[in-house]
Amino acid sequence: GKDRIIFATKEDHETPSSAELVADDPDDPYEEQGLILPNGDINWNCPCLGGMASGPCGEQFKSAFSCFHYSTEEIKGSDCVDQFRAMQECMQKYPDLYPQEDENEEKEKSSKDLEATPLEASAAKEKNGSS
Repeated sequence: GKDRIIFATKEDHETPSSAELVADDPDDPYEEQGLILPNGDINWNCPCLGGMASGPCGEQFKSAFSCFHYSTEEIKGSDCVDQFRAMQECMQKYPDLYPQEDENEEKEKSSKDLEATPLEASAAKEKNGSS
């Protein structure tokens, strides 16, 4: 295995340590890295990506995310519309894996909320007017 048990004696602790610190290895699979590796590459294994880099749309995600990350446009990512469209089209083929908010449901819900408000307001006016 990767672990090794070493027992230290009292005599071992009497002399100063000669251990040398080794710089982190960016290729160490056990070392947790952030989204961007020290060499500037994207860490596709970062838990922060929520597994988006794997799965049926992983390649489309990588393409879109890479384009955005390396974009030098004034409006960052404005040159990546095609890649993001391809990713979205792929995700729509797998709604169980990539659930999306249904914009139509949201619009219907908010319009029902707006419709309810004027009705309640007119009902309140009628009550106040009859007193």
